[in-house]
Parts: sequence; C-alpha cells; structure tokens
Amino acid sequence: MIYFLLRDADETNVTIVEDVANVSSPIANQEDELANTESQETVVIDIKGSVMNPGVYELDYDKRVHDAIQVAGGFTDNAEQSQINLAQRLQDEMVIYVPKKGEELISGAMDRAGSGVNDGPNKIRINSATLDEITTLNGIGPKKAQAIIDYREEHGLFQSIEDLLEVPGIGEKTLENLKEYIQIP
Repeated sequence: MIYFLLRDADETNVTIVEDVANVSSPIANQEDELANTESQETVVIDIKGSVMNPGVYELDYDKRVHDAIQVAGGFTDNAEQSQINLAQRLQDEMVIYVPKKGEELISGAMDRAGSGVNDGPNKIRINSATLDEITTLNGIGPKKAQAIIDYREEHGLFQSIEDLLEVPGIGEKTLENLKEYIQIP
C-alpha cells in the first residue's frame, strides 16, 4: 500500500492518499508547484515498520526522526524503540524503518534511521554517517571525521560534495579521492 501526504497551499488541510489513481490532476499540479518552490524547505521521507501509520510524508527540513514518528501516529506497542536514533535530523529521500521487538536487523539492507550506510556500492551518506562510518573512507582518520561531523552540526547538512571543502583539513585532493565513496543526500 502506498500513502501520499498532500498539503493545500495555506497548509491548513493535510490529506493522506492511499492510491495514486485517487489524485486528480489539479492536486498533482499543486504538488508539483509546491515541490518546485519548497524543495529547499521540506524533505520527503518514507516511514516503515512498527509505526501506527507507515507511509510517505513531507516534513520541514529541520525536523528530526522523533517528529517523523509522531506524524506517523507514533510507535506501535511492539516497536523496538531502542534501535532508532530519535535525535537524527531528517534528510530528503530518507527511509526510517522501525523494527518489531526481537526483530534482527540486517545491516545494509536499508538505510535505517541512525545509519549513514547506503545500499550503493560502498557509498557513505555523509549527512548522517557516524564517526566510525566516516573513518572507513580512504584518507579520513578520526580527526578529519570529527571535523566533518562538527562542521555538519554547526552549519547544517551538506548540500553538495564540494561543500566538504569548507571543512578544515579537507582539500581538493582529499575531496577528489572521496567523491565516488560519498553520497549527498
């Protein structure tokens, strides 16, 4: 089942649509207009697993996983909340999977909330990666990895790979070596 979250222009009404066929063209056109004008202000995320209302949601870019879980109706009674980083910032195209109690998570199966590892060929999502994940990159030790995290926390998410040049200790040569191993968003 696929859910879509649609807001009207003044953001007073929110509609969850279960089927794309139920969306009329004026609403679809309105959604396209909103996507073009608000692309920097919102993120679209997919919440799966043990939440009351799994689905695709559009939220403000500065929200956290905790906010997304609340929008999805909160955890179910059998949710394993301890495996979710509720403080993580949301990013566009993020998948948040809330496992059931006792469920064994398969590492790398999905970009989990709190994980910077992506399904791609050894790519790290630099906007959500942990210190340990960043240090797996060639030429990045603990000091540079911490500088990346510090910069990200102080200045917000990286919008392009070239933004890494603003991080102390990252130069053109280092960036060139990293490009094929990192992903934004």
